[in-house]
Amino acid sequence: MHALPLVVAMLAAVIMAPAVLRGLVAGRHLRMNYRQRELPFPFGVLSVAAALVALIPLALLQELAQADVLHPEVPRIALYVLGAAALGLIDDALGAAPRGWRGHGRAMLRGELSTGVLKAAGSLGLALLVLSGLGLSHGHYLLAVAVLVLSTNLFNLLDLRPGRASKAFVLLGAGLTLGAADVRPLWSLGLFAGPALVAGVYDLRERAMLGDTGANLLGALAGWWLVLVLSATGQAIALGLLIAITIFGEFRSISALVEKTPGLRALDSWGRPS
Repeated sequence: MHALPLVVAMLAAVIMAPAVLRGLVAGRHLRMNYRQRELPFPFGVLSVAAALVALIPLALLQELAQADVLHPEVPRIALYVLGAAALGLIDDALGAAPRGWRGHGRAMLRGELSTGVLKAAGSLGLALLVLSGLGLSHGHYLLAVAVLVLSTNLFNLLDLRPGRASKAFVLLGAGLTLGAADVRPLWSLGLFAGPALVAGVYDLRERAMLGDTGANLLGALAGWWLVLVLSATGQAIALGLLIAITIFGEFRSISALVEKTPGLRALDSWGRPS
């Protein structure tokens, strides 16, 4: 029963994906990828739409049949994940070319609209809200907030090649599940994780691009997974890694690092069309 949200939402995404793809193409919602191929964008909207549609049968089962289908934390998680995806959609619709935190900061100081700053501030506000009232100490609360926000941002940095962000999410989830020997977080996250994986397949095969909508959603899910599974010490270690990768991505090219590292290059390119 605990796997039902994952299964139902994934099935909804599989059924809805062709229609979403056609809708984006018909509306000329297209963007060039790194190989200068024009692709439907942002396909991350599929993850949001499928999860919300899946809530119809799941919520009815939960309430009318009194089935233990949805984890009690799902509303809290959904608020952050949907908010992060909405901030990503704003960036997809209004954002200019990527310019890093320094570029976004300079734009803000000039009085220009900076969707990057909006995403950061919005994610922080949401994280402060959804992690409140959990009985955490002040230090642990701020630590969890930082993990959630930086994870959301990091997946935007990873989403520069087809399938990279989705692969990172799957590897992180597998590592956390095996390390903790606990699949219960999927009960909380499956409603959004299932559709995100379906969207990730389209992204990997270069049939569509996730956009910041999809990358933000993946990062939000990854952050929640870290917070749900790791102790305060584990979260502190995760935060250190998130900070290090974020700083590296600000001053260096993650894609260049991947290309220079044989194992990472092979993993990164696996599954993409030649």
